[in-house]
Amino acid sequence: MALSCMRCPAEAAAVSARRAAAPPAAAVSFARCGGFGRSAAVECWRVQAVAPQGVKVPIDADMKNAVTPTTPPMVENGSPSEITLDEFEDLAALSKNNDSTVSITVVGASGDLAKKKIFPALFALYYEDCLPKHFTIFGYARSKMTDAELRNMVSKTLTCRIDKRENCSEKMEEFLERCFYHSGQYDSEGHFIDLDKKLKQHEGSRVSNRLFYLSIPPNIFLDVVKCASKSASSVNGWTRVIVEKPFGRDSESSAALTRGLKQYLVEDQIFRIDHYLGKELVENLSVLRFSNLVFEPLWSRQYIRNVQLIFSEDFGTEGRGGYFDGYGIIRDIMQNHLLQILALFAMETPISLEAEDIRNEKVKVLRSMKPLQLEDVVIGQYKSHTKELRLGYSSDMFLEISTRGVLARILIGPPTS
Repeated sequence: MALSCMRCPAEAAAVSARRAAAPPAAAVSFARCGGFGRSAAVECWRVQAVAPQGVKVPIDADMKNAVTPTTPPMVENGSPSEITLDEFEDLAALSKNNDSTVSITVVGASGDLAKKKIFPALFALYYEDCLPKHFTIFGYARSKMTDAELRNMVSKTLTCRIDKRENCSEKMEEFLERCFYHSGQYDSEGHFIDLDKKLKQHEGSRVSNRLFYLSIPPNIFLDVVKCASKSASSVNGWTRVIVEKPFGRDSESSAALTRGLKQYLVEDQIFRIDHYLGKELVENLSVLRFSNLVFEPLWSRQYIRNVQLIFSEDFGTEGRGGYFDGYGIIRDIMQNHLLQILALFAMETPISLEAEDIRNEKVKVLRSMKPLQLEDVVIGQYKSHTKELRLGYSSDMFLEISTRGVLARILIGPPTS
């Protein structure tokens, strides 16, 4: 399927198709644009009036972009489906009534980020009626878990942080009823086929849009995207992927990861996210800078002596020692969370609040920064806090390694001499 596919509402396409169908001998064919394939740059219906030899299909100025009298192109998996005008009008009515569903799959659902951030954020969207009428949330991870166990785990982190309305508990129950779980390996196409079957059961006959949130380490991003693209992508709606930080270990691995993702996705399907930008204090920073008549004229080096970004948390690694030992706190915190805040703090006023305009101003800040020298870096490490029973980094690592050793002895027996 070519990338020149036009974006057009189904309703307008149906009107154009009716005009093109004036000669009874003309047929209408369509091909779906979108999905998970590399050839799917946009989501739309491509409509073509296919006229037998000797039959002219009328095309007026209003419909040239929607209908063209030409042989329908081949798509990646074969020729486009052919339907009657009545069937196509039914599809248009389906789109007009917004009878579609969104399936959100949280990959890595048993992890710390999913429990603390992603599920509470999804509930906040549901609580404010920001999710569509028909939606389903699936957790996917290697851990063995039932639907009830997932809901119990998620329920412990949900809060009515927006306000304290009386129907909060009811909203929580309604939200949890939409949450399900599927256990599987991240590199198994068979397990993603099973996930696809479960998704279809909940989607029914509606147009299905699918979102995969990758709350997993970057070294398994490509495995998941490959399996999802081949076995669990939408066949009649859009499919998108949210990629969590850290996005690679360095510049080279980040570029390699981008090239790998684009083997299965186009850029418009990839959403790179830094969840720290969703914090209320960070979101209010732009308002404080550009909408406050007191601060806005004073926000410059002529009036500000220095800026300190302090990242302070009241908990330790909490079993994540293995992750931090592999990536390190600098990659996990500084090169994404803190640099994003620094860029927001120091950037010039963007020409609009569109994502690209804000990004361009952030890039200007990063390009103007002097490279950091090693002698200007001071590195420390947290110790244990005995009164509050908080483990230090090295203690947490020792406990994790010891636990693995005990489990290994249980599973395979003590080492032989």
